[in-house]
Amino acid sequence: MLYLVDFSVIKPDLGLIFWTTLIFLLFWFLIGKLAFKPIGEALKKRETDIQDALDEAAKARAEMENLNLENERLLAEARAERTKMLKEASDTKTEIINEAKDKAREEAKKMIENAKVEIENQKNAAIVEVKNKVGAMAIEIAEKVLKKELSSDNAQTGYVNQLVDDIKLN
Repeated sequence: MLYLVDFSVIKPDLGLIFWTTLIFLLFWFLIGKLAFKPIGEALKKRETDIQDALDEAAKARAEMENLNLENERLLAEARAERTKMLKEASDTKTEIINEAKDKAREEAKKMIENAKVEIENQKNAAIVEVKNKVGAMAIEIAEKVLKKELSSDNAQTGYVNQLVDDIKLN
């Protein structure tokens, strides 16, 4: 004889509920020990890693801001140094130009003084030369006049004696 058991999912019997519950609880306990704990630890580790990465990113961002501020400070110092160097170069240029102008003025004064001295020397030399020529011409004229007036030997001798007497007196 065959017993027909009326098996229906909608209306389970007590044995099926007991075994299903027991297997479910055993499964839940094993999964909790073997899977949920490692999954929970992995999730906690992942959360810690994400938080550490966010902290590192914030730290890197702060360092980048500090570096940017430092770069801006260095750029400002470099600009100030460049401005200072340009001003010094400009001052040096002006000083060199002024020195060159002063030196040129002094050189021009020296050249003018030298030219004046040279002109004075040449003038004096010309005057001396003119005096010498005038003296030579006067001597020539005097010779010619004396030759004409002292054509006789007696007149010449008398004149020479007079000159000798004048020289002795002086």
